[in-house]
Amino acid sequence: MGSQMLVALGLSLVGGLSTSLGALFVVLSETPNMKMLGLLQGFAAGLMLSISFLDLAHNAINSIGFLKGNLWFFGGVIFFACIARFIPEPTLGPSTDVKRRKKNGDEGRKDMAKKHRSQVLYSGIVTAIGISLHNFPEGMAVFLGSIKGMRVGVNLALAIALHNIPEGVAVALPIYFATESKWQAFKLATLSGLAEPLGVIIVAYLFPSSLSPEILEGLLGAVGGIMAFLTLHEMLPLAFDYAGQKQAVKAVFVGMACMSASLYFLELSLPDSMS
Repeated sequence: MGSQMLVALGLSLVGGLSTSLGALFVVLSETPNMKMLGLLQGFAAGLMLSISFLDLAHNAINSIGFLKGNLWFFGGVIFFACIARFIPEPTLGPSTDVKRRKKNGDEGRKDMAKKHRSQVLYSGIVTAIGISLHNFPEGMAVFLGSIKGMRVGVNLALAIALHNIPEGVAVALPIYFATESKWQAFKLATLSGLAEPLGVIIVAYLFPSSLSPEILEGLLGAVGGIMAFLTLHEMLPLAFDYAGQKQAVKAVFVGMACMSASLYFLELSLPDSMS
């Protein structure tokens, strides 16, 4: 279990620290390219849907039966839906203020930033807390996927990493405009992503060293439900908002195709003991 935990930690760090890439969009440019972020979100949604339905849920149904597989899957959906009720919604709302400030000129932008600084700072902190809470079960998902096999863990980490880039923007953008500090924006966005490896560490001590195959497949089916809910509840709406419905849908299917190819080639390249 020690080696599995190290692998899961490494994969979750890749996913969690990708929030730093989102923060770089903010600190390296005045206004991030929201359309590109929307397309990236749509692409990641396609990856997540493929993992949820074509891999995790599919394997759970084949391994433990149609009824039990669906019960675990929708149990994960209900579980994360309940959590989502109490988590602040991560948004990129401050970007509308950026456009308004740009139209009013530099002077108007500075006046508005001073006037709303405390409110924007509060919004950024709440968003960071919300995204940290979202990242925590994602770390759990990567750990459980790694127990199942390297193929599942790698694909989950890849999809979550792409999903976390816009989340890094959501944290860094309000913090940057409130504090006028690129370092503070980058630091807080990075810290919010570290909740993911924290989830790996905690779940590693909560679960016994050996899980029965039925329980493991059921838990992975529940992870599929969580990922499906996360995708439909958060990722697709953001993709539609920032990239437009038609372009976002295309990005979703491109993501699904890439994940299908990834599943195929990883299965061919990895040894049987790791897949």
